[in-house]
Amino acid sequence: MLLKVIIILLFAAVVFSLFGGLKFLVSDLGDNHKKRLLYALGIRITLAALLMAAIFYGAYTGQISSQAPWDKKLHPEATTVIPKQP
Repeated sequence: MLLKVIIILLFAAVVFSLFGGLKFLVSDLGDNHKKRLLYALGIRITLAALLMAAIFYGAYTGQISSQAPWDKKLHPEATTVIPKQP
């Protein structure tokens, strides 16, 4: 459960950083000396990498799993091959 909360917080932080970068893009228009947009991009990339690492860790350890109907582990009867009729 803690991992899911961490994933949700990281996703919210990525979205927040995205809108922060948009604010800096609009407010610093024409000012070449401000690097706030570049720093916001670096923060967003770091947060996205942490988010991906958390998702991969959760999938690897089995704390999060697929709920997709086409997942072979959930529906093994759907993976049998039906022979074609002539």
